[in-house]
Amino acid sequence: MASSPSSATPYGVTLLRVSLGVMWVAHALLKLLVFTLPGTAQFFDSQGIPGVLAYPVFATELLGGLALVLGVYARQAALALVPIMAVAAWVHVPNGWVHTSAGGGWEYPAFLNMASLAQWLLGDGAFAIKRGTWLAPWEQAR
Repeated sequence: MASSPSSATPYGVTLLRVSLGVMWVAHALLKLLVFTLPGTAQFFDSQGIPGVLAYPVFATELLGGLALVLGVYARQAALALVPIMAVAAWVHVPNGWVHTSAGGGWEYPAFLNMASLAQWLLGDGAFAIKRGTWLAPWEQAR
């Protein structure tokens, strides 16, 4: 028996969107307030990633997280964040699965990545400020 989406579905999608956005903002602020941007750049360099990329990564995480919280092109923001966290997961693979491992495992980055992909697939949810159909699967057909 096929089921139709519940009338509560848009609110569940919004809950995912806002909580995911808060996590992305927190991840960005960790780079700024705890590790510092120069420290993050130094870590990037130590991993074979150009240190200068720490600055646009920070900005993308912060702005993408805010876009998710506010619902401004949220699904596009979620998709744009995926490559950043894919690289983070890849960097942490040698440390093991659990993120509390020395050097941080790949559990947390992998989860953020999958949640971001789910947000992209699900859409903006309720209370979004600005929606877009660009890179929004199935939206053009509606």
